[in-house]
Amino acid sequence: MPNQVLTIEPQNELKFKVDFSGLFELGYTTYMRLTNPSEHTVLFKIKTTAPKKYCVRPNSGVLEPNSKVDIAITPQPVHVDPNEKHKHKFMVQSVIAPEGKTNIDQVWKEISPDQLMDYKLKCVFETPRGTNLNDAGDTAAQNEVNKKRVAVSAADDVKSLTKDAVEGLIQNEAKRKDDDLTSGSLSAKTTNFPKSENLESDLQKATNEVIHLREEESKLRHENLRLKEELLRLHQSVGGEGRVARRHSYGPEKTEQIALMPWIATAIGMALLGIIIGKFIM
Repeated sequence: MPNQVLTIEPQNELKFKVDFSGLFELGYTTYMRLTNPSEHTVLFKIKTTAPKKYCVRPNSGVLEPNSKVDIAITPQPVHVDPNEKHKHKFMVQSVIAPEGKTNIDQVWKEISPDQLMDYKLKCVFETPRGTNLNDAGDTAAQNEVNKKRVAVSAADDVKSLTKDAVEGLIQNEAKRKDDDLTSGSLSAKTTNFPKSENLESDLQKATNEVIHLREEESKLRHENLRLKEELLRLHQSVGGEGRVARRHSYGPEKTEQIALMPWIATAIGMALLGIIIGKFIM
């Protein structure tokens, strides 16, 4: 690739003004001057990596020997993304015009890459205070990282406080329910006291009493079944006799049933007492 024949000003970078939010300053235009110090006619083109964000006039043309042209570069009213600050660049492509060629577009199509002369310039973005947005972008990225770290730390603190608050609410709610159940007579801590010897003795006695009542109930059930079987046999033995005989046979059965009523009532009462004491023990 041959060396650039044109003289380009500025030589390394193009400066643009932006506000603190990264928006291009409205109406600000940067100029680039191209000078042809040679004895040949030179064709040129201006290219950029961000064509939608800049208006370049003229973006191509012809430079006669020992002539010059000013290129006006006007940024569009858009924001500059800090992540793209190093990607904005301009390139000047030039080529010595072939003899006898008048169709410039046809020349650019037919020219080989080895004949092109390229020259690149980077973009620099300045804020009203004179700071470089390219450097500020790095600082902004670091500040963004620091903000994220602070946010994560704050989130952890909130989670810790929230956990403590929830545990406190749960404990207070449990204590309130215990107070409601005991009606103020016993606190929740009372249920955690160790059992006294007298209480254990009373419980043992109650347990023995329940066992005894259940045995008595079982005996009474067996006795009741035996009596029913006896009455059934008596009923069958007098079944062949007349209505009068059967009427007289009912008397003993009713008498026996009346005699068993206190025992049955006692058995039912003991069973209920056993159930109540059993629930108390459980």
